[in-house]
Amino acid sequence: MDVIILAAGKGTRLRPHTDTTPKPLLLVQGRPILDWIIGALPVVGRLVVVVNHLAEQIEDYLGKQSHVRNWVTVRQAEPRGTGDALMSCKGAVTGERVMVLNGDDLIGRSDLAALAAVPRGILAHPVNDPAHFGIIFRNPDGTLSKILEKPKGLSAPQLANIGGYVFPRSVFELTLPLSPRGEYEITDAVAELAKQGGFQVVEARYWLPIGTIDQLHAAQIADVTAVQ
Repeated sequence: MDVIILAAGKGTRLRPHTDTTPKPLLLVQGRPILDWIIGALPVVGRLVVVVNHLAEQIEDYLGKQSHVRNWVTVRQAEPRGTGDALMSCKGAVTGERVMVLNGDDLIGRSDLAALAAVPRGILAHPVNDPAHFGIIFRNPDGTLSKILEKPKGLSAPQLANIGGYVFPRSVFELTLPLSPRGEYEITDAVAELAKQGGFQVVEARYWLPIGTIDQLHAAQIADVTAVQ
């Protein structure tokens, strides 16, 4: 199975740290976020990292890391959403399945293994503020029914989409619509494949998002044993 890591964003909520360092290379307890992510992956056929902002620094890191030997970067010339980032990797993916992860979240090693074990799936984690997340609804058999973006009025907790997916290679045959905010969304690919059935919802036991300065500071003292 190949793995795509989405690492092209500018990390505007983490400025000024990301003015000179790409978000995936910010340090958490002495290690770059990207190093934690790659180190927790199951066996990888090929690692594909989507880059744009300060791409040379990420490529320099990848050349020095020892977790995955078979890696390549894909330059997202004009970032137009997570769906566009995914589709830009069509020519770089070699396997029949591909795992896709955000480049700024730490997820437990066992959770990534559980995701890798399903033919197609999405990672979910309980949240107490559902109005700030894409919320996952399941069918009676545990597969994905739908995702509602930032719904209001739901009781807590709810299962949130935390940005981890396994897709069949056929995902690259989809034509994604342009969203109202002018981007291509990876969740549209999820929704289209879910219509075919069998898109598993995998509940993660450990998730540490690092998208803001407060979250970056909190990560320095967080228990990261599940990622090691």
